[in-house]
Amino acid sequence: MELELAGESRSRWGEGPIWWGEALYFVDIEGHLVHRHTPGDGRERTWDVGQRVGTVVPREGGGLVIAGDDGFAYLDEASGALTPIADPEAEKKPDNRFNDGKCSPDGRLFAGTISLVKKKGNAALYRLDPDGTVTRVYAGVTNSNGIVWSADGGTMFYIDTPRLAVLAFDYDAADGSIGNERTAFSTEGRVPGVPDGMAIDADGNLWVAFCHGACVVCFDPGGKELQRIELPCREVTAPAFGGADLSDLYITTGIPKEEVEDEAGRLFVARGLGARGVPANAFGG
Repeated sequence: MELELAGESRSRWGEGPIWWGEALYFVDIEGHLVHRHTPGDGRERTWDVGQRVGTVVPREGGGLVIAGDDGFAYLDEASGALTPIADPEAEKKPDNRFNDGKCSPDGRLFAGTISLVKKKGNAALYRLDPDGTVTRVYAGVTNSNGIVWSADGGTMFYIDTPRLAVLAFDYDAADGSIGNERTAFSTEGRVPGVPDGMAIDADGNLWVAFCHGACVVCFDPGGKELQRIELPCREVTAPAFGGADLSDLYITTGIPKEEVEDEAGRLFVARGLGARGVPANAFGG
């Protein structure tokens, strides 16, 4: 396995990587930025969205969708213009903001909020349907993070960070509902730090970033550790498979408040893992 830096950007708090087309999109939450890194020619593009932004995903018809301080919005890549869609927590929970999110195989966007004051259970996971309807699908969340679907689309895996576990739900593509909540596996006492962003590979294994833990760990769906990637900075936030054959694992990081790390906030890429990702899903609206 080889680990190297990718691109030139340095995020205050990188998150939400997703490979689409020939580029990796990701956000700098505290920098209010959406980044696009194209490794083929080294080009980088950045959009200042004027708010903390936790999620970026592609739209099937072109452009992007983000979720941040002001809820869901469309982002036009050419002009940088934002078009608001909806904010399910506007004026109700000023200490919350949107965090990580991804699209289901049927084109619905799932993104959750985080309680910035760590008020237990005060956040939630929401679903944005292609028609613009927003539905709260899972309540009692504190810090919504990684979310992926199994190859058959029937299982959704999800992380609410303080629970120190990966949850699993049955997923119904007919209406976007989730049910039969269970704990897929616990990470408590097994890995330093707390579970954050997550990716899934073509074999159904889960790659989980550990914030404060300086690593990404690959687990099988039952929780057996298969591989561990150590990074030179502790705030490791999220992984995403990318590259021409989806065999490169891109990893975002953040800059800690209390110490200086030379490579904190940089985007990394791990090669030679012996795993391949699955194509990302776009928003159907």
